[in-house]
Amino acid sequence: MRPGAHNAITDVPGVRVGHATRDESGWLTGTTVVVPPVGSTGGVDVRGGGPGTRETDLLDPRNLVTAVDAVVLSGGSAFGLSAADGVMAELADEGRGWPVGGPGQIVPIVPSAILFDLGRGGAWRHHPGPDEGRAAYRAASDGPVAEGGVGGGTGARAGGLRGGVGSASLVLDTGVTVGALVVVNAVGSPLTPDGRLLGERLLVPGEAAVPEPDPAAVQAHWERQAAEAEALRAGTATTLAVVATDATLDKAGCATLAGVSHDGFARALSPVHTALDGDTVFALATGGAPTPSPFEAPASHLRTTPFDLVALQTAAADCVTRAIVRAVLAAESVDRSGDGGALLPSYREAVSRVS
Repeated sequence: MRPGAHNAITDVPGVRVGHATRDESGWLTGTTVVVPPVGSTGGVDVRGGGPGTRETDLLDPRNLVTAVDAVVLSGGSAFGLSAADGVMAELADEGRGWPVGGPGQIVPIVPSAILFDLGRGGAWRHHPGPDEGRAAYRAASDGPVAEGGVGGGTGARAGGLRGGVGSASLVLDTGVTVGALVVVNAVGSPLTPDGRLLGERLLVPGEAAVPEPDPAAVQAHWERQAAEAEALRAGTATTLAVVATDATLDKAGCATLAGVSHDGFARALSPVHTALDGDTVFALATGGAPTPSPFEAPASHLRTTPFDLVALQTAAADCVTRAIVRAVLAAESVDRSGDGGALLPSYREAVSRVS
């Protein structure tokens, strides 16, 4: 297996990603949207004690709706769920959505999830809304995905370090592509006790330059973490992900793919799925490639083997882990403490020998 051309979720044909970033004075938040091709199937798996979601019940295999028009990942805690309104409006203007009547009578299907970043820019009520949703949708492209402190990851933190957006992809031997986009905002840490990144062993050769930890800086980091842990409150974290593939899966298959992809969280963050997190993974299947076994593939598709489905699920979880590592490596330090906001040091500056 190898990464796709962009090493991002946009390597899945037809998938687009857009960010809206609010990092001006008083702000440190944003919204990210993932837009799949028309007719894509979706699933979701929500874990942790503090989730904030919208339209996830529609993705239950027992329910009627089969297609997803976009997925929104936003800062702003529960306030940020309104960013999906702007995305829905854009989709409706394009005539895309679930038909519920005559011409033009459609409802775009936009499952969403939020993370907590309120006050990190200095002003508590500065959060994304419909305008940020519109801006993220209009910025969506199928090119390289911007990583680090952008979009939904603008105000994110991970274990006392700055979090952010990361993305990664793999092309399987069957030709199926799978990619992940993650917004890392975890209570848990992405670090081992000696300051290395938990998930770095799953990076592909040459994917990223990982700096060497500095022992004195690592010790200082853990001491800061111990002091800050006392200030944590329920629902003040959450890591979000979207996994996409061009394989053909039904809603149940997408839900299973989302569930297995949570393993990628556990390999890169510790602890994970805590009472303070609302960790959520969405899965999208665009249907441009064969149905992996053990599902029966149409005769017109390439031949599959009994292990193709397992290979897809494994690759998806690996992409999630790599996306988390890439997000932490791409993040840059930001200090809004002078405005009453947060100090979010980057991994490179806080614990490594190389700034």
